[in-house]
Amino acid sequence: MSTKMVSYTLETLPPISDERLAEMKVQSTLPIDTSDIPELTDEQFKAAVRSRFHRPRKTQLTINIDADVLEWLKSQGKGYHTCLNGILRDAMLRAIP
Repeated sequence: MSTKMVSYTLETLPPISDERLAEMKVQSTLPIDTSDIPELTDEQFKAAVRSRFHRPRKTQLTINIDADVLEWLKSQGKGYHTCLNGILRDAMLRAIP
């Protein structure tokens, strides 16, 4: 069985028909039923973990650090930038009340 892949860009999207536009307007006014979704508790929020696919945005920065600190970081093995980021993140999380 052969299928054909179709892709669009914003410039090549087909126009929305008047009928579909009217249907979308009606749907946008309907209330959303959330009665079957249980509320999350504070304990659930505290136990939440960041997605393994989450990648925080990185910012390039130039800093001056003591030479002995840099040597120690490099002596820990490959990835001393990541190690430094982890140390700073731990300090940040401990400082947050």
